[in-house]
Amino acid sequence: MPEPDDLLAGIEALEQKLQLARDSITRRFIGQERVVDLTLATLLCGGHGLLVGLPGLGKTRLVETLSTVMGLDGKRVQFTPDLMPADILGSEVLDTAADGSRAFRFLPGPVFCQLLMADEINRASPRTQSALLQAMQERQVTVAGADRPLGQPFHVLATQNPIEQEGTYPLPEAQLDRFLLQIDVPYPTRDTERDILLATTGNSEDSAHAVFSAAELVAAQTLLRRMPVGDAVVELILDLVRAFRPSEPDVSEQVAQTVAWGPGPRAAQALMLAVRARALLQSRLAPNAEDVLDMALPVLSHRMQLSFAARARGDSLADLIRETAADLNKSRIAA
Repeated sequence: MPEPDDLLAGIEALEQKLQLARDSITRRFIGQERVVDLTLATLLCGGHGLLVGLPGLGKTRLVETLSTVMGLDGKRVQFTPDLMPADILGSEVLDTAADGSRAFRFLPGPVFCQLLMADEINRASPRTQSALLQAMQERQVTVAGADRPLGQPFHVLATQNPIEQEGTYPLPEAQLDRFLLQIDVPYPTRDTERDILLATTGNSEDSAHAVFSAAELVAAQTLLRRMPVGDAVVELILDLVRAFRPSEPDVSEQVAQTVAWGPGPRAAQALMLAVRARALLQSRLAPNAEDVLDMALPVLSHRMQLSFAARARGDSLADLIRETAADLNKSRIAA
């Protein structure tokens, strides 16, 4: 088993590379440090991310920059209503050799990469969306009866427009649960938008450069899972996830009247990894309660659903998550 000193040295070296990666990304994706950190956290955890934001906020630019900086083989698929599963996974074609013999040959689709950008993922039909279910969970796909492994590592970063409803198909709960984080991309501030204007409308733009390689990212993901997590943080994670399940006997009245269905065990796993990534990005050796409170919303928001009555009242799922997380933390401190 590696010694603690080796873990400390590995974390310190990784922190330096992460800072270089962050600097390279923010030169092209300006002024959205929170979004950059959450996206980096997704990759460090070995997970998939759902980028939610209006058109023109730089989601595609961010993913393309990440692919370069993290040294990953990236592919992009523009999801449309007429997209078919074979357009993502690939298909078998019948080849005829010079001697007249025939044999099937597999043509791999764009999913055979290390970083797949699923642009406007909710525009594809449920049949096509389901093509990613096995890929996101098992890192392999089954085509023509054969299991075919994907890239190592393999990540999906999907984008979604939160207000466009015409011609879209809501993602099923099973697929939403496979996204480690939902990353909301807001409008930039005035100062940030000014910087964007100056940086992107001249004769040249800053270009990204590789900081990591795919092997180094895999090593970083392994190192992150070795970071220690205190019992108090583990208990807070469990309390938080279970606090949003309406069927739990000790759930609060507010949650019982607001939440239709809550997060499953995968949410606790995601939060356990996400708090480590946040601590690492902030140059700390172990996560604390503040990390849990900060990562609660991106981990839980897409794994829960408001009840019909709550939607009719105009209740906010984000406010509920923040308030419940803060109350739980205060209760634990008081105890």
